[in-house]
Order: sequence, then structure tokens, then C-alpha cells
Amino acid sequence: MTGFAQVRKILQQGEIVLSVKTVNHRGLDMHLHLPPGLDPFEAAIRRAIKNRVARGHLQLNIAWSQVSGPADGSSLNRPLLEAYVAAFHFAARQFQLPGTPDLNVAFRIPGMFRTEIAPELADGFEPHLVALAEGALTQLNSFREREGAEMAAEIRERCGEIRTRVARMESIRSSALPAFHKRLSERLSELLRASSIDPQRLAAEAALLADRSDISEELIRLKTHVTELEQLLNAGGEVGKKLDFLLQEMNRETNTVLSKTGGLGDLGLTITELALAAKAEIDKIREQSLNLE
Repeated sequence: MTGFAQVRKILQQGEIVLSVKTVNHRGLDMHLHLPPGLDPFEAAIRRAIKNRVARGHLQLNIAWSQVSGPADGSSLNRPLLEAYVAAFHFAARQFQLPGTPDLNVAFRIPGMFRTEIAPELADGFEPHLVALAEGALTQLNSFREREGAEMAAEIRERCGEIRTRVARMESIRSSALPAFHKRLSERLSELLRASSIDPQRLAAEAALLADRSDISEELIRLKTHVTELEQLLNAGGEVGKKLDFLLQEMNRETNTVLSKTGGLGDLGLTITELALAAKAEIDKIREQSLNLE
């Protein structure tokens, strides 16, 4: 599911701004962007994420702004400033252009001021950072839960559409039973006319044809899976992987129904149209399930 959260905390030596966002993804794919001074705390932040997020492409960014420090310029990145001034003068000479280096421009160059965590903060800084990350993840999950509730409501509506189509297929099946039986009888007659047919093969063919002559079991299982899907949504928690399995089973039953409706005339055509409509709803649920944990 998608989501975004941003939190900030002001300490004596500076301000931390932490933002986190997620987009749809089958598994948990973490990407952390930390200032160099915060690299030692990356493992702790990853643990906090794994404890609270199960799926999604997650990006976490931390910005650290040092608001206090020595006034002797020790935070200035002197090599970078010297390189900027040297490059400015070189370009001016090379292309015969007028101008002088501008400190206002130089100070806006990324990395011009070192923002490493002060050594005296190192021991007590991790709890502040982890708490901040946990706060952002709590906000993120609240956002994702609201979105998940909306998606679950849409999935329930689609389950209702599948139920309606299954009920119509069950109704039509009763009228189609004579056609099923006729097709079975015709095929068995063909087999019996073959004088050289092996009795075991005849028995196997008869069992197979009988199985292919009715769709009642597939419709019963399809209704059962719809009920299980709705119960799964109502139970809450992490449903994504279980939902994937149920949708595979529902898709399999629908495909089997489609394979059995050939040669049944108009009734078979109507069942095919209903099964295809149910299959379309299953595919739409599958797309939405990728967004759920």
C-alpha cells in the first residue's frame, strides 16, 4: 500500500527530519538514505522497519541540520570550498569570463558543511533516532490502514459480484443437465461402437466424461473460496499471502468451468459469459491484493 509520513525532532546540537514513504510491492523492499554521520544507526532503523512493515517498496530519508557548533569554521568543508574557488578561477581564465567566486553560492553546495553527529552524542543518539523512526512508521501504518480498509470494502463488493454470477450459473446448470447428459451419452456411444476398445480404457473414459459433464463441484468450491476470502478480510491482520492462494484456487475453478461448457449450445454460452465475468472480478481482486499486507 502507499503511504507517507514525516516527523522531526530538535536536539541541542541540531534538528533531525525523518520522512518515510511506501508504494506497492509484493515483499518488503527497503531503501534508506542517511547522512554519513548516521550510518552506524542504519541496522537499528532497519530492525524497526521490519517490526512494523511487512510489504511495500519503502524509502526512508533522514536529514540532519546542525544548528550549533564551534564558530571557528571547523564544520566548513575546506577542501570542497578550495576546489570550488579553483574551478571558478580556472573557468574564468579558460573562457575569458569576468566574475569572482560567490560565497552565497558556495555555501549552498551540498556537503559544503559537515553535519556529522558530534562524538558526545554517539552513545545516546540511537534511542532518539529509533524512537523517531518508530513514530514515523506508526503514522505511516495509520495511513496504510485507512487505505487498506477502503480496498477491503472494494474487494467485498467484487466478492458479491462473483456470488451473483455463481448463483446464476447454478440456476442455468439445472436447465443444462439434459445437455450435459446428452453429450455424455453421445461420447459413450462412440466409444462402444469401437469394437476393439479395451474395457479398462472404456471405464476410464466413462469416469472422465462423467466428471466433465457437470460443473456443480466447481461452483460449490468457488462459493466456499469466496466465503473464506470474506472471512479473511474480516479477521484483519496480514492477509496478502493467504489472499494470493485463495485467488489462485478461485481462478482454477473458474477455468475448469470454462473448459466444461463447450458443446452445450446457448446455455453453455451463457455459462461461459458468466464464468468470464467472474474471472474478470477475480483478476481485479488480484490486482488490489498486491496492495494489501
